[in-house]
Amino acid sequence: MTASRKLGPVMTGTFVVLMLALAAVCAWLGTWQMHRLAEKEALVAAVAQRLDAAPIPVPEAQQWPGLDLAGLNFQPVSLTGAFRYNQTVTVFTSLANARGKASGPGYWVMTPFVLTTGGTVFVNRGFVPEALQETAVTDPEGDETQVTITGLLRPSEAAGFMTPAPDTSNRVEWVRDTLRLAAMADPALAPVAPFYVDMPAGAPAQLPQGGETVVEFPNNHLGYAYTWFGFAIVAVVMLGFWLFRQRAANKD
Repeated sequence: MTASRKLGPVMTGTFVVLMLALAAVCAWLGTWQMHRLAEKEALVAAVAQRLDAAPIPVPEAQQWPGLDLAGLNFQPVSLTGAFRYNQTVTVFTSLANARGKASGPGYWVMTPFVLTTGGTVFVNRGFVPEALQETAVTDPEGDETQVTITGLLRPSEAAGFMTPAPDTSNRVEWVRDTLRLAAMADPALAPVAPFYVDMPAGAPAQLPQGGETVVEFPNNHLGYAYTWFGFAIVAVVMLGFWLFRQRAANKD
């Protein structure tokens, strides 16, 4: 009995410290989520403003190595040069909530665009249904025509460790990773930009179907913050209840 009384305060103190530490960690995580919420809301506001801005000239090749891609995401840009339709690569996708008539399984049509200032930018000309994939990678007339186009700048997507290898025989990729797309194109097109450009919608029913850029930022930070703050409150309440029970037991 004596040994138990001596260990009691030590165990009580340890439990109190652990519960307070748990509450502090949960409160810190809740505060961090609130900071992330503010950052996400600022990002959404900046992108909304950027989408309505006039196009700027696409960054030139010498700027690509140190380019702030996050700061240019969804920035309208203009490009002058020529498409290389015979170097087109298609990227498998499943288009939901389409703005145009085509949707479901299909492909993004990614065509190299050689800039007059040097370098190549892959341009996402839009979506085609699955049955038109072979047609999308054929070489139409007017391959070398110089044109000026506009679109939205998008950072290159990163391929994950689960991303399948490209289907080079059918010119099919699984992610809009410009390095992987460049590997299926003529090496003479180098350097290739670390971003691609989404073209806007064309005429109704025109394929490829442009204007399908998804502008979406998952924002669950407020819910996460409430959850962590809730855990912190629960930890403190449980500790108070436990201490109350301990005091009552000691009086008995």
